[in-house]
Amino acid sequence: MTSRKRRAGTERGPWTVHGEKLAYQNPWMKVREYDVTRPDGKPGLYGVMEPENLAIGILPLFADGTVMLVGQYRFALDCWSWELPEGGGPLNEPPLDSAKRELAEETGLEAANWLEFLQLDMSNSITNERAVAFIAWDISQGEAEPEGTEDIETRRVPFAAALREAMDGRIRDAFTLAMLLKADYMARHGELPEAVSRAILNPAGKEEPHGPS
Repeated sequence: MTSRKRRAGTERGPWTVHGEKLAYQNPWMKVREYDVTRPDGKPGLYGVMEPENLAIGILPLFADGTVMLVGQYRFALDCWSWELPEGGGPLNEPPLDSAKRELAEETGLEAANWLEFLQLDMSNSITNERAVAFIAWDISQGEAEPEGTEDIETRRVPFAAALREAMDGRIRDAFTLAMLLKADYMARHGELPEAVSRAILNPAGKEEPHGPS
């Protein structure tokens, strides 16, 4: 068995933290750098990105079994991305309030019924970002009001078509994949309201033409 010597510091699992500094900050995130002793006993640095918001996702489900996808250009990856509606909500705000606002801003949709159905950790080796997702149904259409950073297109497709796109790689956004897979699983195992499960598993509805790819 290998003997591991540790200097005095704060234990964080198998890591020892000796100090930290704020390396970068803007209105949306912080990057914090930690002086650490690694699990193998060697000195190291560990950087963590800390978002200022909770990640919010919405699966807007229509009675005919279709969902609304949002398309926009993702700066970090320099590519177009089709996703379920997503955004960020203040950490001190109820996630449902954030979800209702994000859905209305991006798509103009409002929903009479909401169900939180997913919580997850995002890219947990480099960020402490956490996410909450909701299924929204009994939907009505209003006017979208996207933020100045958002140049958005929408398309309405059958749930099964969106899931197929996620499985064959046309949809690559991890949060969207998680929402579609979790909703499909819950519908097939009777873990959602009957009307929601019926809409998800119903093959009715015709896919609209694709936007940019």
